Amino acid sequence: MFPNIVERLRGTPVRIGELVSGLSEELLTRQVSERWSIQEEIGHLWDLEELWAGRLADILNGANTMRNADLENRKTHEAEHNTRSMLQVAAGFRSERIEIAKQLDTLDTSDVLKSAQHPRLKKPMRVIDLAFFVAEHDDHHLAQVSRLTRTTRTAT
Repeated sequence: MFPNIVERLRGTPVRIGELVSGLSEELLTRQVSERWSIQEEIGHLWDLEELWAGRLADILNGANTMRNADLENRKTHEAEHNTRSMLQVAAGFRSERIEIAKQLDTLDTSDVLKSAQHPRLKKPMRVIDLAFFVAEHDDHHLAQVSRLTRTTRTAT
């Protein structure tokens, strides 16, 4: 299953491109009910690439526990993704995701099965579990983008 999960991760930037294609800057940056805009949702994925890469390194380097996430998402709140172009946000995410996918492609079975404790869940997480966790997180935010696209289009 690992190659399938890696392919899913590699496809997220393409899915983002499809979801935002043809949307105006106004729709991309509109916040609904004081929640993140479409662009901020995608920016959040970009913001977390550093965490995912770090957690992957933690596992591969034999750490007992993976690094903590910022559960308040300060990086996303402070990034001001709505002041950038969607092209810049999507390209930034794509560039970092490609690097993580390339790294995952180099792993052998013994690497994929290495694990470290997840700091919040308090359970061991293997590389394959981390990759699946990231793919599920991607899908959650892409579903938010789809919902916001429908909501913002009907609100205009």
